[in-house]
Amino acid sequence: MKDETIHDRIARRVRDLRAARGISLEALATQCGVSRSMLSLIERGESSPTAVVLEKLSGGLGVPLASLFDPPEPAASPVLRAADQVAWRDPHSGYVRRNVSPVAPGNPAQIVDVSFPPHARVTYESGPRPSLVHQYVWMLEGTMEITHGDDVHTLHAGDCLAMGLDRPNSFHNPADTPARYAVVLTTDH
Repeated sequence: MKDETIHDRIARRVRDLRAARGISLEALATQCGVSRSMLSLIERGESSPTAVVLEKLSGGLGVPLASLFDPPEPAASPVLRAADQVAWRDPHSGYVRRNVSPVAPGNPAQIVDVSFPPHARVTYESGPRPSLVHQYVWMLEGTMEITHGDDVHTLHAGDCLAMGLDRPNSFHNPADTPARYAVVLTTDH
């Protein structure tokens, strides 16, 4: 069996989540605003979707974006070793995200480590979801400008921003140096 790539993992997660919800490709395409052909490519692992496309898809599936990177089986151990943490690079902005928390039934939170290139920007069209996702952005290095709806927040190392994923939001690194931050996600059930 070949090693699973991050695109294979995303493909499997999208297929599994869609099947669990009993919705067709057409229905999901309508629900999330991503074309049926793009969804088909993603589900076959033949596309390198951008963060914006994956955010739309996660919204349509009613899960946090981080859930699209989960392994197919819950963790057998409460420890997820650094060597087993899969990294994904957004083909548009170049930002890199890595899920660092083990996936286990009943875990109330997910933790993601993000490295954001200088001057890069990603804008998400987040809207209402079946359950409100709470996101905490804790700056570890550098500076980020984060827009949540109409509110703009400039964060520096050590700062932490709490926000719900219920409005459009944008992440921008205005500096000449990379930024790094941790994201903690929790969901109201």
